[in-house]
Amino acid sequence: MTIASKSGGRLIAVVGPSGVGKDSVMAGLKGALPDLHLVRRVITRAPDLGGEIYDAVSVAQFEAMVQDEAFAAHWGAHGLHYGIPMSVRHQLAKGTDCLVNFSRTALAQASVVFPRLVVLNITAQPKTLAQRLAARGRESVDEITKRLGQADKPLPKGLDVLHLANDGPLSQTVARAAALLQPLRV
Repeated sequence: MTIASKSGGRLIAVVGPSGVGKDSVMAGLKGALPDLHLVRRVITRAPDLGGEIYDAVSVAQFEAMVQDEAFAAHWGAHGLHYGIPMSVRHQLAKGTDCLVNFSRTALAQASVVFPRLVVLNITAQPKTLAQRLAARGRESVDEITKRLGQADKPLPKGLDVLHLANDGPLSQTVARAAALLQPLRV
């Protein structure tokens, strides 16, 4: 992978445990800060499962894309594969801040690939997470329990991290997130 230059836009990696509301906060941020570019991920998940808009591919298709160097970053989590298309580099080179749903386990890789990385770490209380995971209906009870067990996974050291709690009304969370990100958009 080629390392991005120190100029250009920032990659804002939105991270947090499953059910924390990353996609909802990102959609709200796009409304509040329309110059942000929402990065559409490639995922080995069935299409149209709700939540984020993504490009669904098979595992074989994903592996071929990795071989073709179609991703600026990619990782596996929860039995799925996720990729950030190389097109994000074009947006960053234009000076556009890019917002992307990221994995906490892939942040070390991202910090090398994207020198202007900013992490928006979204948290919520365990009860809130459990309710949201059950409501979205994508995981079994066992899968929800496993995801909740990983909710407090630590972030790698040395990253530029902004912390945001999302237990209250979404509009308040989005307003706080926009205020956190505004100083970054110079």
